[in-house]
Amino acid sequence: MKVTLDLKKSLEENASIYFDKAKKMKKKVLGVEETLKKIQKRLDREERKIEADKPEEKVVRKKQWFEKFRWFRSSEGFLVIGGRDATSNEIVIKKHAERGDIVFHTDMAGSPFFVVKAEGKKVGEATISEVANATCSFSRAWKLGLGTSDVFYVDPEQVTKEAQSGEYLQKGAFMIKGKTNYVDNKIDVAIGDLDGAIMAGPKAAVTAHCKEMLVILQGDDKPSSIAKKVKKKVGGELDEIIRALPSGGMKIERSR
Repeated sequence: MKVTLDLKKSLEENASIYFDKAKKMKKKVLGVEETLKKIQKRLDREERKIEADKPEEKVVRKKQWFEKFRWFRSSEGFLVIGGRDATSNEIVIKKHAERGDIVFHTDMAGSPFFVVKAEGKKVGEATISEVANATCSFSRAWKLGLGTSDVFYVDPEQVTKEAQSGEYLQKGAFMIKGKTNYVDNKIDVAIGDLDGAIMAGPKAAVTAHCKEMLVILQGDDKPSSIAKKVKKKVGGELDEIIRALPSGGMKIERSR
């Protein structure tokens, strides 16, 4: 720092002049520091406001391959998939029914095929009963107001596209060869959230895997109306919920 002295003044007078200048400079520095603090506070407020105004980034959950079909986990843990329509019935049987699995269907036209993915394990009676109920519930029995249907199960090797002479099988329809095993069944549907995915199936299965659930009964309400109530209780997207519900009128029994 360069110091210039006034030779006409005494040492004390020169010192006093620089002392006064130093005080003024200190005040200016303090003023600048205070201004910087105010600016920083203002910037902090603006940053918080910008963060608060930012739209929430929606985390898109990666869907599992089986979610394109009707599906649920049985109370014993087996994955069960079913057709939504003629096209998905074809895919479920042709692509996903493997040796050792169990195929369910009803004698009623227009019903879905359901497949239990055994994965080399023995399928228990609880799963067989639950899948029979699902096959009934997602068949035309629901829309017709029936409480049960003629549900049977077979091995995948018994399901074929080879029609009898003079017959033609439409898309989604198959011939069943050999013995069929008929199972007692009933209308039985609940819906819940399993790891972010909407699962609809028999109450025992949904209860075993979902913390929040609703029991769905045949009724007069539209699926779109019920879906809003499901979304409020269980979560999920409306379109996904509607796709998971049976076709026809319905109502909610109770929640837990």
